[in-house]
Amino acid sequence: MDQDTATPNEELPLHGAGDRLRLAREAAGMTIEQVAAETRIPLRHLEVIEAGDFGALPARTYAIGFSRTYARMLGLDEKEILDDVRAQLGATDYSERQRVATFEPGDPTRVPSRGLTALSVLAVLLLLVGGFMFYTRVVAPGAGPASLLGPDDAPVASASATAAPRPAAKPAAAPANGPVVFTSEQDGMWIKFYDADGKQLMQKQMAKGESYTVPADAKGPMAWTGRPDAFSITVGGRTIPKLSDEDKVMKDVPVTAAALLGRAAQPAAQPTAMGN
Repeated sequence: MDQDTATPNEELPLHGAGDRLRLAREAAGMTIEQVAAETRIPLRHLEVIEAGDFGALPARTYAIGFSRTYARMLGLDEKEILDDVRAQLGATDYSERQRVATFEPGDPTRVPSRGLTALSVLAVLLLLVGGFMFYTRVVAPGAGPASLLGPDDAPVASASATAAPRPAAKPAAAPANGPVVFTSEQDGMWIKFYDADGKQLMQKQMAKGESYTVPADAKGPMAWTGRPDAFSITVGGRTIPKLSDEDKVMKDVPVTAAALLGRAAQPAAQPTAMGN
């Protein structure tokens, strides 16, 4: 099988965590820029991780959290990767390193708390309401909106509100087949389509609103993505459930019309919790 169909779980030589992640990425045919877009980990941090220089990251939590996300995206054993990362961090003394003063995307210590954000919004609303009341009562009394109803007017219930409810319409029968269309709901979402022989049909980072129609003559088409929750799917123009509502790696998923309609007819499976 060519490089496009290699799996991240193939046996790799024993290296440090950074080497294992890099080799798995290369085996999957992905660039480090694609990984950065897929995981939202800054490119400079991914380069440090692949170099095995975990001590150069701003904090121990960054090294562990980013490595876990990277391993999960490639389908590697998270425990083995994190054990290796912790072993390499054992000799690093973060107390002697000064934290970088610049804002790091995703740094939980520098993001305003939800409580502070809510208080700020409330303060703005109070200022707006207070300003409006001051204007209508002091600056321009009586300038507020007047009632549109006269003293003898009474609200009349609309005929539609009192009408008997209509019986719910029966759902239309699902089409037996039809064009399969994937549409990205976010920017930069990576996905790959290939047939049963491993021949690549399409691979790219799709923009928000961009669609791809699976060729009708493709032999056993399948999909591979790390964000199945970011793609809406239609079969013959009918919207069906996504491949998954979770942010996880899915590979070798059949995407024929029959296979997708079969998945839609099955009860939703309970998500499996992944340990740290």
